[in-house]
Amino acid sequence: MSTNKRKIINDPVYGFININNDLIFDIIEHPWFQRLRRIRQLGLTHLVYPGAMHTRFQHALGATYLMSQAIEVINSKKNIITHEEAEAVMAAILLHDIGHGPFSHALEHSIIENNSHENLSLLIMEELNKQFNNKLYLSIEIFKNNYHKRFLHQLVSGQLDMDRLDYLRRDSFFTGVSEGIVGSDRIIKMLNVIDDNLVIDAKGIYSIEKFLITRRFMYWQVYLHKTVLSAENLLINILRRAKELYNKGFKLFAPPSLEFFLSQKFPKITSNSTDDTKYQLLNNFLSLDDSDIISSLKVWQNHNDNILSALCKQMNNRKLYKIELQNNPFPINKIDELKEKAIKKLNIAENEVNYFVFSDSVIGNTYNINDNKISILFNNGSLVDISEASDMLNIQILSKITKKYFLCYPKDL
Repeated sequence: MSTNKRKIINDPVYGFININNDLIFDIIEHPWFQRLRRIRQLGLTHLVYPGAMHTRFQHALGATYLMSQAIEVINSKKNIITHEEAEAVMAAILLHDIGHGPFSHALEHSIIENNSHENLSLLIMEELNKQFNNKLYLSIEIFKNNYHKRFLHQLVSGQLDMDRLDYLRRDSFFTGVSEGIVGSDRIIKMLNVIDDNLVIDAKGIYSIEKFLITRRFMYWQVYLHKTVLSAENLLINILRRAKELYNKGFKLFAPPSLEFFLSQKFPKITSNSTDDTKYQLLNNFLSLDDSDIISSLKVWQNHNDNILSALCKQMNNRKLYKIELQNNPFPINKIDELKEKAIKKLNIAENEVNYFVFSDSVIGNTYNINDNKISILFNNGSLVDISEASDMLNIQILSKITKKYFLCYPKDL
């Protein structure tokens, strides 16, 4: 009996999403993609915005829907995307986040070093391509920006890609941060292609201005909210401590896939790595989801290592670090003073204090004028970068890299 590969999915953001392509349907049905249902899009952001419980599965479907709209608009103006290219770029955006693990950024900075989610996404796509009899070859070429129609890659990964258009609108919806709403419909309607590069018709300039301002707001109010930074760094320290204990021979509860990453350090895996090395990494990585981390934290809070136990209790009970955020580095003497207090109060060794008192920095870059510029197409055929075309002073400011420093320490110091 043949499978019906035409589906309608009811999405809370866009309404009904039609799946009417066999390859897209088969990718969605694959166990590796279904795993994204068990990985939250915004990691620990729900500790600040309780509604932020949506998944990477939802985001991938939403970005694919926007891609279908973009293809339709561009072809209505230029008719330059073939059926094969349309299918390939849809598959590329569907799989663009397949390499994310649970609490992705925390994992990348603790137990899955040297392998970014972008690198893992590419490796997984290459493995899927083998399973799908080379049907993803063109998708991979577009993903790697090796395809001659550069605008297709820009639709997947650029400053105005379908990934950003979906996550800003979706994250705004689920967090309840109404300032984050972007007019994705209007922006997509204004898309055009000149010399194989994605551009925006002049009528869409105000929508782009709002998009950039919205992106800046969402970064500092949601993604880099100081309490989210506190929680994420707490999880990083928990996983680092767990790995340190495991490597010292301590017994530690962990699901098999998490145990695999706690027990060893992997170099960067590439297409040229041995099949056995790739298989080990991907097989274990693709078995990880949020529940592995959450269940481990629940058990570790009762571990006989005081540091691991204390950190896990902080996370499970939302007793996060106190965090200060400012534009300049924190004075060394202030950090040292807090460390001395922590050593005495918590009765810990000097080499353990960095689990409780530390300083670092974060970077927010709303618009990078050196990376796939957003060009405005005027009626006379001229192309002008948005930072020059806009008459809003904000846009010039937004193109500057913003670096902020933070200091974390226990609230009762």
